[in-house]
Amino acid sequence: MISEKLAQKVRKHVVEMTSRGNSSHVGSALSITDLLAVLYGKILCFDPGNPKWEKRDRFLLSKGHAGAAVYAILAEVGFFSTEILQTHYQNGSILSGHVSHKDVPGVEFSTGSLGHALSVGVGMAYNAKLKGENHRVFVLMSDGECGEGSNWEAILFASHHCLDNLVVIIDYNKIQSMGRVEDILKLEPFAEKLLAFGWETVEIDGHNHEEIYVACDNIPKTAKKPTCIIANTVKGKGVSFMENTVLWHYRSPQKEDFINAIQELEVAIL
Repeated sequence: MISEKLAQKVRKHVVEMTSRGNSSHVGSALSITDLLAVLYGKILCFDPGNPKWEKRDRFLLSKGHAGAAVYAILAEVGFFSTEILQTHYQNGSILSGHVSHKDVPGVEFSTGSLGHALSVGVGMAYNAKLKGENHRVFVLMSDGECGEGSNWEAILFASHHCLDNLVVIIDYNKIQSMGRVEDILKLEPFAEKLLAFGWETVEIDGHNHEEIYVACDNIPKTAKKPTCIIANTVKGKGVSFMENTVLWHYRSPQKEDFINAIQELEVAIL
């Protein structure tokens, strides 16, 4: 399956899941679906039949509130049945609102509190280096959580220890829970900050699958340097009335909103 079609299927799952469970963060999940489709469709080394395979690449979703998209991609690539997606955010389900590794094959680490997963990912990458293992660690972060000091400590540590097996992808959709990032705590000059911290840094269109692939392929980009990919994205991407608006950070698609969103996505899948 081509990654573009995979991304659209994941978007449809996300809208259905968040509507059925009356859960939040649909906009946050939609902004990362293209990134996930390329990662799981073309980049990551994994085995759905053996989720704990020692040679697998590790993927951590730091912005755990967008977990619906990760659950959907894992189901689509065969870690578990897509029928389980229908239970998302409902009593007794293994698929919680924030992504959880408990009983969910393919999820490495539970996330929810922002600013935690990068430190864990750095630890995983450092451990792999110490053991002489060749797998890579990918951490997908939000732009809003880059205001957390723990992330910058981890960024310093990764550079100091030459963790070129580590890739951070930042979902730079420029909107966080209550407003625009630039108004709450601006990040610019963003790339220059990461370069100054000793990282190989690339900026891309986070919805262009070829650009995503080129950026994520052939890691490390530079020997002895961790890589950061700043992916410029659109919050709510794929559903016109959800795009680039803070409203759909917490709102759940219901009734006419749900119908209209699904109609748009079904046309895009064809």
